[in-house]
Amino acid sequence: MTRHPATSLPPPKDRRRLREEASLTRVQLAERVGVRPETVRAWESGRSTPRGRKREAYARLLADLTGPAPAPGPRPAPNPPPEPEAGPADRTTGVAAPGSAPDRRRGARTAVVTVCPDEPGGGRRGRGTAAPGAVPEPAASTQAPPPSRPSAGPRAPALTPAQAFDALYAVGAPALVRQTYLLTGRRGLARESVERAFQLAWDHWPEVARDPDPAGWVRAAAHEWALSPWHRYRRHHRRPEPPPPEAADRALLEVLLRLPPPYRRTLLLHDGVGLGLPETAAETEATTRAAAGRLLHARETVAARLPDLSDPRELHRRLAELAATGRLRTADPPAVRGGSERRARFWTRAAIAFTVVLVGTTALTLRTAPARYEPPVPAGETVRGVPPHVAPGPLSEEQRELRARLREELPRGPGRLTPQAR
Repeated sequence: MTRHPATSLPPPKDRRRLREEASLTRVQLAERVGVRPETVRAWESGRSTPRGRKREAYARLLADLTGPAPAPGPRPAPNPPPEPEAGPADRTTGVAAPGSAPDRRRGARTAVVTVCPDEPGGGRRGRGTAAPGAVPEPAASTQAPPPSRPSAGPRAPALTPAQAFDALYAVGAPALVRQTYLLTGRRGLARESVERAFQLAWDHWPEVARDPDPAGWVRAAAHEWALSPWHRYRRHHRRPEPPPPEAADRALLEVLLRLPPPYRRTLLLHDGVGLGLPETAAETEATTRAAAGRLLHARETVAARLPDLSDPRELHRRLAELAATGRLRTADPPAVRGGSERRARFWTRAAIAFTVVLVGTTALTLRTAPARYEPPVPAGETVRGVPPHVAPGPLSEEQRELRARLREELPRGPGRLTPQAR
């Protein structure tokens, strides 16, 4: 028996673009596929992937929205442009955001993308570091070698899950901590959020490794954990955080923290990280129009307080400088994986203990419960017609006279015990 390959789907950002170009809402598309609108939102944001019949129906619908494919013709040989070298700003002061992009020259699945603060508009550059799970292979030749010809060189060994996770953590964690610091203004919470996001990624590593954008998956988890409203009730969160040393940095951070969390996150992703408007809307789980409105409102607020930052390029540069001012350190990858495994063991043992207690309580209830039906005792009822019980008390005058007469008539001595014949 042979298994058919899964139906191919476009990337999540293309799914949303195709739906919006066709003037379809999530509700309309969900009715055609037969799912809920929340499921369509998860598919478009990359949080989940359709399977089975729903995947085939979703793929057919997207193919209909795309239109007829062009006639196949001779395909020219690929000639990728040379990769630009990453400058020092890419590795030190940039608000780096690792992403995924095809690397055709190396044959790897994905490549890490960082934002260069020196380039206007937050341009992206591809780096040669392969993403987790991608094994670089030599480019395939147009003609197959003869069977007797030996291999040209040794094949690179496949990465283990731990090695792939460590590679993703080493590339994405430092930049992600700086981004999270801009969201929260707290260094400890930024480190905790990034470590928590990577621990969650290690718990769901098969899903994250197959994701088209593993770094985006981790970034979304870190931002959601950092912006959780429950942190305000924590004791150490109430303590003030030391501000940046420079007055300009303090003013910019204060303006950012005064923005509502959705607006702050949209401004960071678009002007800081350099994502496009559809990608920003998909990651924040909002419509493109809502994301554009949030971005414009955030820019106007920043420009009203800091007129020098009315230009998006200057704002991008200042965000990169502000993120680089804090001395933010990250834990080692083995420590993050160990924390994830310890948490998994704790919750597993807690679930087992709860199950044992539940089973024991059920067994005790079955043991002590009555084996037959016992009717309940009815409540007492008042019986009418019976004279009430008279309690003993002092004798009346008539009763005393009757008692004296009875005492006089009784014979005295032994004669009263002798029977008399009549």
